[in-house]
Amino acid sequence: MPLLPLAILFGVVSLVCAALLLTHAFRRSVGTGVMVLLIPCYMLVYAFSQFEHPRKNLIVAGFVASTVLTAVFLGMGAHGISAAMARMPPPGF
Repeated sequence: MPLLPLAILFGVVSLVCAALLLTHAFRRSVGTGVMVLLIPCYMLVYAFSQFEHPRKNLIVAGFVASTVLTAVFLGMGAHGISAAMARMPPPGF
């Protein structure tokens, strides 16, 4: 259960980095912004190939690492919740 707040924290970091990537893509052109928004894997392609920012390394690393850590912590937290629910007696006993 204590892993879920970490998942939320890394999810927010991932969301902020994705918002920076998305706004940069829309400033470049509307077509690029729409592709980054609607094609899931294109955000990574855009981040590595066309994204130009003074802190590019930090933003791209933050996006990738936070996305992976969010998925890991959500999976571990969900596993912990399901394991706790399996040990509980059914209601009414």
